[in-house]
Amino acid sequence: MKPSIPKGTRDFSPTEVAKRTYIINTIKTAFENFGFQPIETPSFENSETLMGKYGEEGDRLIFKILNSGDFLDKATEQFLSDKNSLKLTPQISEKALRYDLTVPFARYVVQHQNDITFPFKRYQIQPVWRADRPQKGRFREFYQCDADVVGSNSLWQEIDFIKLYDTIFLNLGLKGTTIKINNRKILSGIAEVIGASDKQIDFTVALDKLYKIGKEGVEKEMISKGISQEAIEKVQPLFEFSGDNMDKISSLENLLITSEQGKKGLEELRFVINAINELGLQATDLELDITLARGLNYYTGAIFEVAAPKSVSMGSIGGGGRYDDLTGIFGLKDVSGVGISFGLDRIYLVLEELNLFKKVALPKPKVLFLNFGNQEAFYCMKAITVLRKKGVKSELYPEAAKLKKQLNYADKREIPFVVIIGSQEVAQQVFTLKNMISGEQTICSLSELFDLVNK
Repeated sequence: MKPSIPKGTRDFSPTEVAKRTYIINTIKTAFENFGFQPIETPSFENSETLMGKYGEEGDRLIFKILNSGDFLDKATEQFLSDKNSLKLTPQISEKALRYDLTVPFARYVVQHQNDITFPFKRYQIQPVWRADRPQKGRFREFYQCDADVVGSNSLWQEIDFIKLYDTIFLNLGLKGTTIKINNRKILSGIAEVIGASDKQIDFTVALDKLYKIGKEGVEKEMISKGISQEAIEKVQPLFEFSGDNMDKISSLENLLITSEQGKKGLEELRFVINAINELGLQATDLELDITLARGLNYYTGAIFEVAAPKSVSMGSIGGGGRYDDLTGIFGLKDVSGVGISFGLDRIYLVLEELNLFKKVALPKPKVLFLNFGNQEAFYCMKAITVLRKKGVKSELYPEAAKLKKQLNYADKREIPFVVIIGSQEVAQQVFTLKNMISGEQTICSLSELFDLVNK
């Protein structure tokens, strides 16, 4: 049987790894330039850490890990016979693969609160797992690149994150992206104004799907969740908002005139948008999208989503927002946070489609020592040891193969220099260095060889 890998996962070739490393290094450099520090958390968490933090849809997509040993040992006979998976799962699975990096980060902050200097700026670049239906740009295992600040209510953090997005996309050469922005307080205000405060989560989840299922699909979902036809009619203006960001804010002021929560959200949005208008962006546009809700329940203020350039058929390549009470779920109250995430895999696909990858050099030796037998190989290994200590990437061809085969290997890997060692070179304690680009050969000492390859 031919081996295979699970759907929604991938193998990466050396070239692909090099390109992914280029993206990660670009993001990492900007993170550190903006003052963020790295942390890492385990691949899996206790189930109670993750479950209930992402809403019903998110919980369904969390990969559960069966308990070690006889995982049915603690299972209730009744749940087994009823085949009640919701009640059975907690008894047979106490751990789960992380769904994102934000909730584990909140757990980290609470667990290490006495060792952290607030405001705490962290970045994290690690894989996450989701039991989603695989499709273009959507995988079951993928990397997230997150940056968060906790311990500050300042809206300057939101402004700095927009600038961070812009800086990274500029450094990747990815222009024409759009940062969509909204505020959950505005969505709460709208739910209040239309008399659907008790259905706020259902309202925002449905609204967030506007671009996927269209206006009629959103209305149908709202009705199925118990939102009245009268409430849906009041929300009609949301589907037809136009003009620039300030025009949209003016329209919202009329709609939210009776909601203090909604007006607070508008005030925050206006501050952020005005600041960005003054500071300017180089690679991205900032667009107020009132239908943007993001399905995660923990957002409480500004929310972001980054759309790829219109010429590329791709979902969002980044997103985030403010979460005033995320750490509260783990017992640490009144710690406000805001963060953003980059979708590495989708950014990779966008750069590939737009042919924006710079020539990425694969890891390779600078010098290949050819192998003509054990005596010569031993002489080569002594020299290789010295060169490696001096930082010159060096390699010995493993077998005493034909000269043509060894030179072909050097050609295919684009190794710029080869060293030819025969019995004569060993006897005279010298090296024959061949430049694979010019074809020039030079007989030299080891120190001269070092100087020549480092030119």
